[in-house]
Amino acid sequence: MPTRRPLIAIVDDDESIREAIKGLMRSMGFDAETFSSADNFLRFPHIRRTACLVTDINMPGMSGLDLHRRLVAMGKSVPTVLITAFPEKNVRASALGADIIGCLTKPFDEQVLLDCIRTALALSNEGKSGS
Repeated sequence: MPTRRPLIAIVDDDESIREAIKGLMRSMGFDAETFSSADNFLRFPHIRRTACLVTDINMPGMSGLDLHRRLVAMGKSVPTVLITAFPEKNVRASALGADIIGCLTKPFDEQVLLDCIRTALALSNEGKSGS
């Protein structure tokens, strides 16, 4: 049976950002799914398969921070990379906890994002092997 590739979920209200990150993730050999809102992601039937979440902090409706908190409250904590066009929010975001891997300011370097994703996947794998 083939090994499933890690699933990266991308939540951003900006379609061009979603598609760019999705393309990058797929070019690196990951599965990637995109969502235009936190609510759409919360309805995704494969949340538990998500190895890493990349989410915008500032979105209409539920913010990326609120999405992360909701997942934790649901017992579905997912290693998360926050992205934002508003860097002053970084200080607040960076204090959230161990499963927040990073907070990147748009536009961000692809290599920095990939480093964050690799860290997230290592954390995700530790959690699976420890349970």
